[in-house]
Amino acid sequence: MKDLRRYLVLKYVQYLVLSSSNAISTFLGLLGSLYTIIILQSAKVSSKSTAVLISSLAKADILVSVSVVSEMVVWTFDVSISSTAFTSALLQNLLTANTHISCLLLSCVAFEAYLITFFPTESRHLRTVKNATLTSRVIWILVTAECTLFQTDDLLKASSTSAPNRSPCVLLFHFSSTAAALLKSISYFLGILLRIVNVYIYYKIFFSMSNR
Repeated sequence: MKDLRRYLVLKYVQYLVLSSSNAISTFLGLLGSLYTIIILQSAKVSSKSTAVLISSLAKADILVSVSVVSEMVVWTFDVSISSTAFTSALLQNLLTANTHISCLLLSCVAFEAYLITFFPTESRHLRTVKNATLTSRVIWILVTAECTLFQTDDLLKASSTSAPNRSPCVLLFHFSSTAAALLKSISYFLGILLRIVNVYIYYKIFFSMSNR
């Protein structure tokens, strides 16, 4: 459990403290996720809702791995990509999806910690493996839909730039562009809100434990 707590601290710093990821935090995060996945396979770790959320958090770094490995292959072997703009947008959207999934799951872990600290008995029926699994799946589905919208918008932008007069999907282009811009604004303000909420939750937990 100490290792899992350290991993959570690392992830909080990576996604909710730092303004943007860097090479060091990304590398440490990948190592921590790999180690956490191995730990969670052990029979010594009980199957609880927190473990389910942490497992989903660690698996989210698969998106980062795909992006990093792809860039390394292109750079090392000088691989020529037929659609550079599409691939670049896809890799960036994978990183965005990883960030959003991680922030939401970390907030779920924080909320669960709040319930355990202040409402341990009353919230027991909520803190189940089934609910944690359902929450993780919903987060993955929503962020996947978001990533798909962003990728579609980038693809339509590239198509309209290369052949602006031939595009048969002008209405689709305007709709996806507007929807993507709106979703990015919502994601930005939601990210700020999650940072504030997480700080407040752990502030309350810290002083509650201190008073005890």
